[in-house]
Amino acid sequence: MMRILGIIPARGGSKGVPRKNLSDICGKPLISISIDFGNKLVENGILSRCIVSTDDKEIMEVSKSFGADVPFLRPEEAASDTAKAIEYVVHALESLESPDNKYDAIMILQPTSPCRNIESITEAITRLNESEADSLISCYREEYINDLVMYRECGEGRIKPINPDHNKGVRRQEHEINMVRNGCVYVVKTPYLRTTGQLVCDQPVLLEMSKINSIDIDTFDDLTILRALLCK
Repeated sequence: MMRILGIIPARGGSKGVPRKNLSDICGKPLISISIDFGNKLVENGILSRCIVSTDDKEIMEVSKSFGADVPFLRPEEAASDTAKAIEYVVHALESLESPDNKYDAIMILQPTSPCRNIESITEAITRLNESEADSLISCYREEYINDLVMYRECGEGRIKPINPDHNKGVRRQEHEINMVRNGCVYVVKTPYLRTTGQLVCDQPVLLEMSKINSIDIDTFDDLTILRALLCK
């Protein structure tokens, strides 16, 4: 198996839901779900190490209290509203790698997409290891949504279609099946990452997940749904 570094990214300056990584989910902070999952992946030999990358001292301390490995505070330039994921990934590699400690791949576990399954990830990692693909992403199957039913706001309370054939009529059976990236799991091989500066290749290995487990916390409504799913 590859040597994989797991990264749980937890920026302090979230906008839609302020401090969302620390939002209460069943009596614990949201980030603790991914911390626990990452630690289990280490215990099962899927990850060589799993860390939390944050720019926020409170998130650092809370993460440590739930058993996280937090080896540094992320620099401000890799935690701004305009910073891309590749920046904190490269920072983690440069901080943690040495001539005697190299990683074959990076796994990103976003705390805002916390519903994951160890068995399915293990299977997907095996397929990535055996393939010539440079990355793996998790997706859910969407059998209806495509550009025929998509619109954009154009002002004055009106919308305009993305596809000019939006009103020609289409049967559900004629909709193409799309695999929608859900943000739960990203894995990228480090040679590809260093060469291209990208996290997803053109034909990544698929980790298919159910739509109900593909929730991504961007709004307070998303938090309500997640609590309904996880809290008994």
